[in-house]
Amino acid sequence: MPDVWSYPAAGPARDRFVVGRRDSRPAHDPWRYQGLIVEDERAASGTIDRLATVLLTGRECPWRCAMCDLWKHTTAGDTPRGAIATQISAARAHLRERAEQTAGIKLYNAGSFFDPRAVPEADYDEIAAALTGLSRVVVESHPALVGPRVDRWLSALDRHDPGQPAALEVAMGLETAHPEALDALNKRFTLDDFAAAAQALKRRNVALRVFLLISPPFIAPAEQDAWLLHSLDTAFACEASVVSLVPTRSGNGTTELLAKAGLFRPPGLDDIERSFALALTHATGRGRVFVDLWDLDRFAHCTCCLAERYARLEAMNLQQAVLPLRPCPSQGPVVS
Repeated sequence: MPDVWSYPAAGPARDRFVVGRRDSRPAHDPWRYQGLIVEDERAASGTIDRLATVLLTGRECPWRCAMCDLWKHTTAGDTPRGAIATQISAARAHLRERAEQTAGIKLYNAGSFFDPRAVPEADYDEIAAALTGLSRVVVESHPALVGPRVDRWLSALDRHDPGQPAALEVAMGLETAHPEALDALNKRFTLDDFAAAAQALKRRNVALRVFLLISPPFIAPAEQDAWLLHSLDTAFACEASVVSLVPTRSGNGTTELLAKAGLFRPPGLDDIERSFALALTHATGRGRVFVDLWDLDRFAHCTCCLAERYARLEAMNLQQAVLPLRPCPSQGPVVS
């Protein structure tokens, strides 16, 4: 196994390094979605909307980001024609069976919606037909793929809900505005590239959601808070309406090697709480900031107060305000 200090500088060698650290890929049926989550989210107007998130199954993302473990939820081959629409239709049928009323839907395919090998362009009309009646649709994309396919997707949404198509929002992973760390993460775009993609979305009247990492690799622990706030400034300068903070997970092989080399420290629940509080305060009046609460238990060192701390973060997501943090009985006083 290569030493982490031989982490390649760039290019295909870095891709091979990241892929070479992976475990085997679980088998997934490309005709079945992998998850359906329904949760509340604060809208720009201040109302609380009920949104569904469908975790779709499809081809793996063509980029090999150093911190990403989403490849575990993808297929090695191209997504079959019709598979994405079938998954969405099944998810919406399940929501109807549960009598869940949702205003919008997030389509997360562990890659880019505008990658034609992950979401075939020829399926846009069928997918749009499966989304009728919704007020908002969120998809995710790498900045390099923001272009003519966005126009064709907007046209498909309009054809199937003429006069009142769902508002489109595109989520892009900036991760960090630290230029050296961004490059080392192997995202394969620059800050200028990201800003250009954001402007391309704005010209199309498409809202922007930005993902930022909590405790990204390649940034010293003492500099994490400052770079998080700088990254938040960068996202809002790109006119993001939402910034979503995602705790950096270990478990993809490369992150473990980076941790051994002192280039990555996995965040704990206290890091997540501190980062979210800082970001909310810093963002006041500029846009919404949310923290990703999926799998929050993996970041907790104890479980005695996990439910209460989860509830606090959930309430902060909805209220967009920092709430008091009570000390954990097993750890003593905690400062928010």
